[in-house]
Amino acid sequence: MTAQTQLAIPDHFDTKKVDRFWRVPYQQRAAEAKQWAEKYSIQPASLDKNQICLLIIDAQNTFCLPEFELFVGGRSGSGAVDDNLRLCEFIYRNLNAITTIAPTMDTHTAMQIFHPIFWINEAGEHPLPAATSITLEDVQQGIWKVNPAVAHSIANGNYSAVQKHALHYVQKLSDEGKYPLTIWPYHSMLGGIGHALVSAVEEAIFFHSIARNSQALFEIKGGNPLTENYSVLRPEVLDGPDGNSIAKKNANFIDKLLDFDAVIIAGQAKSHCVAWTIDDLLTEIWARDANLAKKVYLLEDCTSPVVVPGVVDFTEQADAAFQRFAAAGMNVVKSTQLILGD
Repeated sequence: MTAQTQLAIPDHFDTKKVDRFWRVPYQQRAAEAKQWAEKYSIQPASLDKNQICLLIIDAQNTFCLPEFELFVGGRSGSGAVDDNLRLCEFIYRNLNAITTIAPTMDTHTAMQIFHPIFWINEAGEHPLPAATSITLEDVQQGIWKVNPAVAHSIANGNYSAVQKHALHYVQKLSDEGKYPLTIWPYHSMLGGIGHALVSAVEEAIFFHSIARNSQALFEIKGGNPLTENYSVLRPEVLDGPDGNSIAKKNANFIDKLLDFDAVIIAGQAKSHCVAWTIDDLLTEIWARDANLAKKVYLLEDCTSPVVVPGVVDFTEQADAAFQRFAAAGMNVVKSTQLILGD
């Protein structure tokens, strides 16, 4: 990255609205973006000498607004809101250098392996969300079993197959040293307002698309009912109990990311979807050329870990992951320090 003069922040950006949802006035912003591009001589993204991608992971209402299901507050209590304020400012200030913005969208329906309805105990109760982790021992001992009623919707009524898969699933998580299966509140529900991008972030992405003539590269993840999908690059488990494939890694998106001259990463949550995506990207980099890690930039002030006061705190795990990424050659930086340019 070479230094250049950063742009001003457009007057429409209201720092006091980052923690709210509202309708983006597309036509008005489109006209303003065209005027902005003319005022600052911003060229189409196709002419960029250095192709730079900003990967924004799950900047959705469900994770980023305090009143929603899985607000990522971090230890400060306002983590994702503060992160998105800095992220929007970063986009506007570097509008003329960011070639492509790639937002990922965590996307779920009701009956998925990490939602309460999927599981049941002997008393007919579902696990409490955010307070329950289902371990291999829990399934082996029958403390938690698959809710027979969901088999109709996700396995054509074959309950034994779903229960077999559930045991295999938690076994794989245990064998591979991953987090135990966490039961999350219903979140990022397809068709719901929680699934939408935070309005301020959506507005910044749209403004960039028009000003730079650059289509946003949206990536959907998380719709498979039989596996978690923290990482946008691959689900947590790829095969079923019989060795049959239930999901695949996102090879096309991996190739697109690694074709850029630089990839900048922000979003939520640092301890889960962000860390898992970076970890999978690093695995791909090691398989191709370890030097590719140098073109990855992690905006550490635009991401926060999952912290549920009195329940769980993933801050230390998230920080350890970022230290490992830095040791591998990735650049851990602050959004105010990273100045983009050709």
